[in-house]
Amino acid sequence: MIPRKYLRSILTGVALACAGSGALVSVPAHAQFGGVVYDPSNYAQNVLTAARTLEQINNQIRMLQNQANSLVNEARNLQSLPLTVLQPLQDQIRQTQQLLQQAQRIAYDVRAIETTFDAQYKNLPLNASQQAMVNGAEARWQNSVAGFEDAMKVQAGAVANLEGSREAVGSLVSASQSATGALQAAQAGNQLLAVQAGQLADLTATLAAMSRAQALDAAESAAAKAQAREQLRRFLANRPRYLPGRQK
Repeated sequence: MIPRKYLRSILTGVALACAGSGALVSVPAHAQFGGVVYDPSNYAQNVLTAARTLEQINNQIRMLQNQANSLVNEARNLQSLPLTVLQPLQDQIRQTQQLLQQAQRIAYDVRAIETTFDAQYKNLPLNASQQAMVNGAEARWQNSVAGFEDAMKVQAGAVANLEGSREAVGSLVSASQSATGALQAAQAGNQLLAVQAGQLADLTATLAAMSRAQALDAAESAAAKAQAREQLRRFLANRPRYLPGRQK
């Protein structure tokens, strides 16, 4: 846009140019001075036309400036966020998965669980020998202990991931506050949601591991009760029956 302080100088120059051009217009003889023809009405019309032309040029300059500003803003909105926490989040989730895959004795597998429960918990060999029953009880107890140990490992992994989540949240919040465009702000928000998803994954894994340990402990308790009833029956069956009046 042309500054106002230069606009008067331009108009004056245009007016003088128009005055010079007006010399070529045929006017009555009494309006000629020193060979120069001066027509006041033609001069005023030329000045008005020049002013309108300059106004149109100013309007075009404003439009170009607005378009340039719009392009600059669009370029800012299309800039990607230079910060990404995707890889650290994926690493944390992968570590949690590895802890779950390291489950001892009974893995997180439906078929393996069905096979183990059928053999050790549901269909107890109550007609087995006393030593076999003791061995079965020992195996179930070890399953329970291993389940609680696995749960504690997963809990420890989730706690270790808290520091990484805290750093990621801090970096993303800082990046979102200094975002230069809509795309950067949106990407920062999406990554914050990804951090929350990682925390939910850790929470899910922790709950799953703890529930597994509790389920194994409850199953062991139920199997122990059934085995205890059988052992009591055998004990009572092997003792001589009491006969009234019988002396030792």
